[in-house]
Amino acid sequence: MNNTSPFSFLQSIASRLQPPAWVVDEGQQRLVLFLNHVLMQEKEAQDRLARKKGNVLHVRWGVFAIDLLITPAGLFDRASPSAKPDLLVAVAADSPITVAQSVLAGKPPPVKIEGDVQLAAELGWLAENLRWDVEEDLSRVLGDIPAHALADAGRRLLEGLKQFLAMRPGAPAAASTVPAVTPAPDAGKAAT
Repeated sequence: MNNTSPFSFLQSIASRLQPPAWVVDEGQQRLVLFLNHVLMQEKEAQDRLARKKGNVLHVRWGVFAIDLLITPAGLFDRASPSAKPDLLVAVAADSPITVAQSVLAGKPPPVKIEGDVQLAAELGWLAENLRWDVEEDLSRVLGDIPAHALADAGRRLLEGLKQFLAMRPGAPAAASTVPAVTPAPDAGKAAT
């Protein structure tokens, strides 16, 4: 049975094409702004991150990579290229479909984690407890009724997508997406 994705040719093309440096720079800046927007909606999340101020987090998924510095305010900023990361987080699944299936099933995608165990625990708490309130943001722009209608339509669309992905041949079972956590040999800091 052929288990290759019908979009595998797109993945091979995307892996060969590299966006210009300014696109990568702007994309990373927008990601940092979005993460901070979500963090600012939850004071507990900011307080937890503020305890780890100055730490650097390196996140990688395929060719995408970003280094994030935790600020004293409990927010993120982009770290300097020469900064040594305290924690490495790599998404273990190369396929965007596999990651989407995990996220839509309410599970984290499989990840490999190395480095500072306390920082990893704080990020784990954030992953489990921090959510973007899309409807609230939409209501600020559109008003309450249109925002509720759009959010409801989005929820129905996501539910349909979940059902579609679950029906795919070779779709992983709900319990099979357990994140792989590998602490570093030294429980306090990343190994070099």
